[in-house]
Amino acid sequence: MTTGAKTSESECEVPDFLDSPGYLDATSRRYMMKQFISGLPEEAQKRINALKHLQLEYTKLEAKFFEEVYQVECKYQQLYQPIIDRRKEIVAGSAAPTEEEAVWVDPPRKTEDGEEVEEEEDEDDEINEKLRKMALNYHKDLPQNGQGIPNFWLMVFKNTEELAELVHPHDEPILQHLRNLNIVYEKDPMAYIIEFHFDQNPYFKDTVLTKKYFLRCKVDSDEPFSFEGPEIHKCTGCPINWNPGKNVTVKTIKKQQKHKQRGAIRTITKTQPTESFFNFFSPPRVQEDDKIDPETQFLIGRDFEIGHFLRARIIPKAVLYYTGEVLDEDGDDDDEEEEEEEEDMDMDEDGEEEGEEEEEEEDGNDGNNEGSNAAPPANRQKQAKRRGGGGDGKKKAAQQNPAECQQQ
Repeated sequence: MTTGAKTSESECEVPDFLDSPGYLDATSRRYMMKQFISGLPEEAQKRINALKHLQLEYTKLEAKFFEEVYQVECKYQQLYQPIIDRRKEIVAGSAAPTEEEAVWVDPPRKTEDGEEVEEEEDEDDEINEKLRKMALNYHKDLPQNGQGIPNFWLMVFKNTEELAELVHPHDEPILQHLRNLNIVYEKDPMAYIIEFHFDQNPYFKDTVLTKKYFLRCKVDSDEPFSFEGPEIHKCTGCPINWNPGKNVTVKTIKKQQKHKQRGAIRTITKTQPTESFFNFFSPPRVQEDDKIDPETQFLIGRDFEIGHFLRARIIPKAVLYYTGEVLDEDGDDDDEEEEEEEEDMDMDEDGEEEGEEEEEEEDGNDGNNEGSNAAPPANRQKQAKRRGGGGDGKKKAAQQNPAECQQQ
């Protein structure tokens, strides 16, 4: 089997797309293989059809497997609940930790070979100073009553990229009253409810806000082979009973209007929506048969991802997000990728500098010094943009299509 042709300069293999369909995008690959299969002998095509029937049987059985896994998850959530309740007591300060609970020694970090890893401190004085000031600023905001762990959940949210972008300055005083996140599973239909428990506060009358996510674990008759497990297919929020003048999801705008004939001036007050974490409890309302515009589709998909993230990551591992010990799922890969990009940039820059020096020497021989003012190479600009210079650096959560956010 041919794997590709070699170029005379680099001697690197160039993939032959016709010989290696794996290099093609999914649509092109599917079209190519459809053409290929249609040219096979009739007996071979019948065998492929038989394999698809077997695949469908497998997929239906897989759906039953995931339904049973969900039942096990519901069972274990009841076993987790006493631990969640105990965490709530310690965070809120309604109970003190035991002497045994109050002592924790971090196990040493080890390499894959079993060798202990020494903690390295950042030698950048400027960065260390900024981190010190940030810690002091956080400390200033802490209440002085000494009860529980102040601002625990607010800090958890701010330590998490997925949630930090939802929290705005006007949300923080409210989230300081958040005392617990809890999850409740429902078996029929498959669904889970995320409960946000608040102390009594001056912002709204509710002590519990909820968000419910409905799961679907069925094989789609139109696209049976797209099944990959339970998926969120809709969600509902809850109304928030805001106290007068405390609703942070809207802002008030005052405009002055002048009457065309009388010249009288009147002031008109309008409210309009504004960004806030608490919009999370008012997701877009869409009927199943409605056509969804791309923006709404993105908002719904993002909401599904956040709901899954709260259930699967934040609620089980809240303290590790608070202490910063949990890395993003692909954080290590990002660090390695960035290091590789930096190495590539260093190599490119070294080569470019040598080339520029040669050009300057040639230009100097001709009496022309314009070479020293040359613009940076295009590939260097692309490298900077890929590393964050041209965007907000946000990762695509779960690498999934927003409207078909598969959550397991």
